[in-house]
Amino acid sequence: MNRTRRLLLVMLTLALAGAGCTVRPLREGQAPPQLPPPPALDRTTEERILALDPERVTAADVRDTLAKGPTPRIVLLHGGIYPVHLAMSSFGEFLVGMGYPEARIRHPRDGEWSHSPYEDALQQAGTLAWYYERDGTRPFLIGHSQGGMQAVKILLVLAGEFGPDVPVWNPLTDTSEGRTAIDDPVTGRRQPVVGFRLPYASAVGAGGAAFLLPNQWTMVGRLLTIPDSVDEFAGYWIDFDTWAWTFPGVEATRTFTGTGATRVRNVTLPAGNNHVVMPASRALSTDPAVRPWIDAYRPGTPAAEPPGGAPDNALWVADVWYSVKKHWALEAQRHIAARRAGGKATVTGKLE
Repeated sequence: MNRTRRLLLVMLTLALAGAGCTVRPLREGQAPPQLPPPPALDRTTEERILALDPERVTAADVRDTLAKGPTPRIVLLHGGIYPVHLAMSSFGEFLVGMGYPEARIRHPRDGEWSHSPYEDALQQAGTLAWYYERDGTRPFLIGHSQGGMQAVKILLVLAGEFGPDVPVWNPLTDTSEGRTAIDDPVTGRRQPVVGFRLPYASAVGAGGAAFLLPNQWTMVGRLLTIPDSVDEFAGYWIDFDTWAWTFPGVEATRTFTGTGATRVRNVTLPAGNNHVVMPASRALSTDPAVRPWIDAYRPGTPAAEPPGGAPDNALWVADVWYSVKKHWALEAQRHIAARRAGGKATVTGKLE
């Protein structure tokens, strides 16, 4: 057996072993958990949220304002080879360390930090719609490696490319609700799962070797085209990545393009980044040298260069956190403005 075949066999074996990392079933007679109601807002907090500049959200804004208002759920999607999910768990802990409410990241049924790319993308899409119907804020998707590919697949499901009907999926019972549409809590209109639009999604290190896995064969020729089912998508590529098959100067393999009104950003990360442990970032939220830079980071500015001594993944961590803060503010503002307007808002976040 040559080296390539051995590598493929190892990948498939590890991938199949990791496929069992899905939502744990309830024990017989066990009632599903209940989610706490969204926080009650006072007029002062609402005014402070509406006054925020989403492009310049500070650490104080997160702590004193955003964390007290409507907060979108973040759905993390880890890579497919065990135990790479631990790296995404570390990123979830980083987000909490930066001020994001932990309950808005962990799975409400089993407490896991992230989802497996071996879960059914139609069920995951249906779950996103379920979250929105309950919370009034649209969820975010953040995927790593094969999880990044799964994030794009979910966007394609929402765009109708895997069928015209997708069931609403209840994450507390892990069952279909027997319907394919939700009552939009912002507009008051009926909203099919197909056609539901997310505010933000991102993928780092997607593609490459993951195309060899049967569950991702349907993504061949589809990965790099982002459908009009998300407001903003960020694609992150490591400059030299033997797992994602991205190499310096070969732009065709690492350039996402969008359709419709979707804004797509492509970000090249330093070649020193390690694909497998890319999201591992728990310690950065308490690093006295790096944390202030992350708090102040804005893409495209002179200060966007990481400080000396920062780990290679600091740029990805800071850029994703900037986008999370930005869309967190936008979703909270959308929620409050629509409620004040009597629910007359579109699902794209723009008031009618």
